[in-house]
Amino acid sequence: MMPANICSFAVALFLSLTLLASASLSLDDGDDTSALTRFRLQADSHGGLLRNWTGSDACASSWRGVQCSVNGRVVALSLPSMNLRGPIESLAPLHQLRVLDLHDNRLNGTISPLLNCTNLKLLYLSGNDFSGEIPPEISSLRRLLRLDLSDNNIRGGIPEDLAKLSRLLTLRLQNNVLSGTVPDFSVSLVNLTELNLTNNELSDRLPDGMMKKFGEKSFTGNEGICGSSPLPICSVTGSPPEMDSSRTVPSNPSSLPQNPIISSYNKESRKGLSPGAIVAIVIANCVALLVIISFIVAYYCARDRDRSSSSMAGSESGKRRKSGSSYGSEKKVYANGGGDSDGTNATDRSKLVFFDWKKQFELEDLLRASAEMLGKGSLGTVYRAVLDDGCTVAVKRLKDANPCPRKDFEQYMEVIGKLKHPNIVRLRAFYYAKEEKLLVYEYLPNGSLHNLLHGNRGPGRIPLDWTTRISLVLGAARGLAAIHGEYKASNIPHGNVKSSNVLLDKNGVACISDFGLSLLLNPVHAIARLGGYKAPEQDETKRLSQKADVYSFGVLLLEVLTGRAPSLYPSPSRPRNDKEELSVDLPKWVRSVVKEEWTAEVFDPELLRYKNIEEELVSMLHVGLACVLPQPEKRPTMAEVTKMIEDIRVEQSPLGEDYDESRNSLSPSIAATEDGMA
Repeated sequence: MMPANICSFAVALFLSLTLLASASLSLDDGDDTSALTRFRLQADSHGGLLRNWTGSDACASSWRGVQCSVNGRVVALSLPSMNLRGPIESLAPLHQLRVLDLHDNRLNGTISPLLNCTNLKLLYLSGNDFSGEIPPEISSLRRLLRLDLSDNNIRGGIPEDLAKLSRLLTLRLQNNVLSGTVPDFSVSLVNLTELNLTNNELSDRLPDGMMKKFGEKSFTGNEGICGSSPLPICSVTGSPPEMDSSRTVPSNPSSLPQNPIISSYNKESRKGLSPGAIVAIVIANCVALLVIISFIVAYYCARDRDRSSSSMAGSESGKRRKSGSSYGSEKKVYANGGGDSDGTNATDRSKLVFFDWKKQFELEDLLRASAEMLGKGSLGTVYRAVLDDGCTVAVKRLKDANPCPRKDFEQYMEVIGKLKHPNIVRLRAFYYAKEEKLLVYEYLPNGSLHNLLHGNRGPGRIPLDWTTRISLVLGAARGLAAIHGEYKASNIPHGNVKSSNVLLDKNGVACISDFGLSLLLNPVHAIARLGGYKAPEQDETKRLSQKADVYSFGVLLLEVLTGRAPSLYPSPSRPRNDKEELSVDLPKWVRSVVKEEWTAEVFDPELLRYKNIEEELVSMLHVGLACVLPQPEKRPTMAEVTKMIEDIRVEQSPLGEDYDESRNSLSPSIAATEDGMA
């Protein structure tokens, strides 16, 4: 009986695999719904699309972010900021795709699979973790109008084949790790109106035509570029100046690893597989599996005596395989047993490492907690997690683009976690695995300084009075001074000082967040995320420093005084409008106004309603201008800045009490923070 059952099972399995192979062949027949379904299964680990992407036809069921043509082919896919992760090979069969917008997700791999989508016109992939090189075959996308690959980890050179994209209007490749020379597109791409190659590792002479057409601002942040004025003069040999970007900051060997946290990617870029190749692989696998099954059937038929026990063992094995491969919860994958390739054993991998916190819990407690996404930054995503006992924490999940050996990661976490100060957001715990890195912070419920300054500027806004502003600025200054004082010898900076990283606790006390996380980034990317808070010398040095922190704090001071954000798009989650300029140089604007003796025009109109604070405003303005001096050595230390602010006499402003009463009505979210604990 048993051999007959096994043989019947084998026949049924053969038919199933035959159907599977037949289904695979349908990929080449324009089954866009199947391609999208595979993409969701691979990329949507948090189930954001599961509720809407139902039905057997993506077009007929009006799936979220999907637009179709009259003949039922997918022509547009727009899923920005959905926390999607993984490669995009499954999108290759979408041959009729015209628009693809996947910016600000966690997608990775190479962009090669999209070479099959030859009808693409608009391609927005910024703010992901794509790596590899830009394939020369991208020239096959002849209809392309706008290409945005900024804020990824793309390496290699800029292919000259881009010159064949004659319709191209926009090319954004900033904040990557591109190297080599800049091709001359000034003649070949006559329609190109926007080019941004800033903050890469490009070198050699910049063609004069490119400089003339696009200006210096399109190429800043590439230390090796030379050419006509105002660029550095090229040497006789044409060799670019060397740039050591392997180290983020000078460090103390006893407290920080000597090797860079972010090592160079040496992975070969992977070519995307065509649908035909995918079909061939599937069929080959099916045939191989049938051969294996045949041997198994023969084996069991020859061992009648043991068939019962063997069947039970096979059943249990099958259950274990199914359990181990099923995706019941992505959160629990990293709590399972097994060793990591970096030597992390099962016991270590399933534990959180705490820093002097009485409240401790297991990883499973954290993964079981109800979570709400608060914000997404260049390093990862921040969640508000409420544990079963009601304790609330903020959890930052680092992006896959930040590979880091366990030993180095732990050393950096030790530097961050041991720092205690009432004006610094405490790192309470961290979790490390090769596939997942989590940081657990205390949760601050009253939002950020950025939110208070710039949020809801319309009717109904509660003005941010002078007493509150100077109190928040002083708290941030004390926190930053504590960091600089603790790590003065090793010159470890904060690395990302901005108003979105000044958070308010339940009592309205300002605490500075995001300390040390820039150490996990390549220096080029760490400096790029500063935006309008970047010190001028960082364009050349490509390094973070405490003096650069002082400059950033000075910009923050001017922001508080003027009510103006230093950048037109202070949040990476906000898509850029093609008509917007890249940034506003706030210190330059303030100096120009003060020079014309229009000092009163500098200050936020909300502050001008208060009486008898003019002297305090001007004194604080002088502190801010001292911090943003172009020469780093002339800037004060943060300890000196803190003392200067403390010496400024603050009158109680008329709305101070009203603000205190309404503090609890502030949005209990830090979603508006830029990198936030963001």
